[in-house]
Amino acid sequence: MRPRTVLVFALGLVLLVTGCGGPGKTPEKAAAQPSVSAAPTPSASPKPKPTHTAPPPKPKLRPLPKKLPAGLHRRSGSPGVALTFDDGPDPRYTPQILAQLRAAHVTATFCLVGKQAKRHPELVAQIVREGHQLCNHSWRHDVDLGRRPLAEIRADLERTNRAIHAAAPNAPITWFRQPGGRWTAEELTVAKQLGLRPLHWSVDPQDWDHPPAKKIIKRVESASHHGSVILMHDAGGDRTQTMAACRRLIPDLKRRYGIIRLR
Repeated sequence: MRPRTVLVFALGLVLLVTGCGGPGKTPEKAAAQPSVSAAPTPSASPKPKPTHTAPPPKPKLRPLPKKLPAGLHRRSGSPGVALTFDDGPDPRYTPQILAQLRAAHVTATFCLVGKQAKRHPELVAQIVREGHQLCNHSWRHDVDLGRRPLAEIRADLERTNRAIHAAAPNAPITWFRQPGGRWTAEELTVAKQLGLRPLHWSVDPQDWDHPPAKKIIKRVESASHHGSVILMHDAGGDRTQTMAACRRLIPDLKRRYGIIRLR
């Protein structure tokens, strides 16, 4: 081998050993800086669309008759007037009315809501014990009860009777009064089948609207006459004004007409 060739070969060998043979990195350096590979992106699963369940359609109700059906009781059956109290019993006001009636030695008719009778059976028993009459006033004061199917009307009245009789087992329930006076012929049919007489009114002082006691008194005194059936309330809201009005009306009506039991 020629000296020149030997020299070139030796230089190449030195460069290879020292790693100066090119711009590339040595294997050790490459290992010290590992390449970072991109993490795989998870595929996003589509969110389920919310489902909206339509509410069941409301049952169609029968239309109300253009006029009240025949056969409703609006008279007391004697020269005296009849007092009726709706929507109870109520622990705030029913005892007040009972005390006023007891002081005047007269009786009234209490039109009881089934749910209230179930909540306050002791008041139902007291009403009966003190000689007052009972009237079925529906289970929950459903003003549209008469527009519902016959089976539903019957179930409502029977449920109310059961609640009343649970408190006063042997008490007769003579009457039925439709809440709001929105009577239908179907309601009268069911009431008759259950032995209940349909009770309306002839004097409505609108005490359900919470007028002042003076206005309640004026309305009752101006509209009452012999044989009137007077509608009042001992529950269903604030009856403070009704209580105040009755303190004057009960003795006054007794003096003018007499207060009697319904016949």
